Amino acid sequence: MIIRRGSKCQALGMGCRRFHMAILAVFSLGVVPTRALVYLSRSQKNFSARWAPSSPYVSQSPLLRYVQKSTCIRSIRLVTTMTDGSDDFKENWLSRCPECIKLAINKFKSRPSAYLLIPAVAAFVGWFTNYLAVQMIFYPIKYRGIPLLRWDEQPLGLLGWQGIVPCKTRAMSDTMVNMVTTQLLNIEEVFRRLDPAVVATLLGPEVPKLLESIANDALPQSGVAPKLFRALFFALPGRMISTIAGLNRSFLEGLTVGMQDNIGALLNIKNCVIDQMMQDRSLLGELFKKCGQKELDFLTNSGLWFGFLLGIIQMIVALFWENPWALSIGGAIVGTATNWLALKWIFEPVNPTRIGPFNLQGLFLRRQNEVAKEFSSFFAKNVLTSEKLWESILNDPSTKPTFDHLFQNHLRKFTYSLAGGFGLIPGARLFTMFLAPQAIAKLPNHLHVLHPYVDKTLGLQATLQRQMERMTSAKFERVLHPIFEEDELTLILAGGFLGFVAGLIQQGIETGYLWEWLSKRRDWCRKLVGRKGNDSEKH
Repeated sequence: MIIRRGSKCQALGMGCRRFHMAILAVFSLGVVPTRALVYLSRSQKNFSARWAPSSPYVSQSPLLRYVQKSTCIRSIRLVTTMTDGSDDFKENWLSRCPECIKLAINKFKSRPSAYLLIPAVAAFVGWFTNYLAVQMIFYPIKYRGIPLLRWDEQPLGLLGWQGIVPCKTRAMSDTMVNMVTTQLLNIEEVFRRLDPAVVATLLGPEVPKLLESIANDALPQSGVAPKLFRALFFALPGRMISTIAGLNRSFLEGLTVGMQDNIGALLNIKNCVIDQMMQDRSLLGELFKKCGQKELDFLTNSGLWFGFLLGIIQMIVALFWENPWALSIGGAIVGTATNWLALKWIFEPVNPTRIGPFNLQGLFLRRQNEVAKEFSSFFAKNVLTSEKLWESILNDPSTKPTFDHLFQNHLRKFTYSLAGGFGLIPGARLFTMFLAPQAIAKLPNHLHVLHPYVDKTLGLQATLQRQMERMTSAKFERVLHPIFEEDELTLILAGGFLGFVAGLIQQGIETGYLWEWLSKRRDWCRKLVGRKGNDSEKH
């Protein structure tokens, strides 16, 4: 091995030469930073090998010629010195640190714009990956892509994507309804708030209109029904009007009490909510966004600050380490870390935790009262409204037979009492069999008079808000967290992938390959445009 001689240099033995070549092999693979300090000791004599740029090689060995061509090490100078045995490792390391920093500063000065772009690009990557993660939670509502292969209730297809919330609406709605019915609402207690007398007063004037509508449809037909309807609506004696009004009121009050006693069998809250969410898959997303808008904004904006801080670390690594792939790997770390950190900060710690002077708790959990107000308002005004509840009672296959049976029983009492007053008892049964299905079918057209009273009296918004404010932090955390838990790993990995792509761009900027590639594409476009111009001139 040939060594450049100086005042304190001498040739090394063959054994030391092999050891040095092994060290060079490690450096050539890029395992150790190119400007690291390597210290060797032999026979109480310290040897130091220093890597520095822009210096000639001092060996002609094939190994060093290979190292010269390595992309990880641009230039090498091997200086071997024999120093006094009293110099220790720490003193040698400290004496060379300022030179490492000086080299990094010189490297930064040579291309400051390229290195300043690294934290800027990292900040954009952090913001963009988090923004895209939020969009992927809620959009698109319907699957977009090529439906070659899809899995049930999985947002990711072979070549496409559907928003996590729209894709998993049924499962998320089921979880939410279980929380509402077991912890927030007692359906039986809520419906006991309705006053049957008020319901009868409001709905009473609609009963003649309902019967008249049925009669108008039935008049062209022959049989007992047309004669009965004509007698009721066109030939009523004055003395019977008060009797009919009393029977009508009794019928409505009895029906209301019967519904209150059997509301558990008449109203399936789970089906009511899930059916609405499935009909409009954007509804559940709107609820989650209304409750967690501040957390979603934090998730997006935090990527900017986390990305910038991690980008500064990337820049420092790039200044001290020649391996350009550090930027791509760093980009993947930035994308993954920003998504992971933001998700953790939203929901953890669940319970307030004091660390020194700081009291830490998840951002979402700190806003329990505010979220309770937003959730209860949206749920009461858009999901559990009087109109939606009646629609579920009258149309849900699991509850409709029960309501039909209850309605027929009370209608039979009404018609028998009414027919008895006219002496038409023999036709009461036939009248009930004909009237009940028609009345149930037309009932939704006359319930609009009840909706304001029912919405106000049930007081679902106040009940939901009060109960939600009383929830423990652990239970309250389950209100919003499920939408992130469903595909939390997917969101984090997506951030890592996009960060890696952005790191490749950073790598191209740092090495100059990106500008070279863009320059070639620009020249190619100019040549193409010029060629087309020449062809057009010839023609």
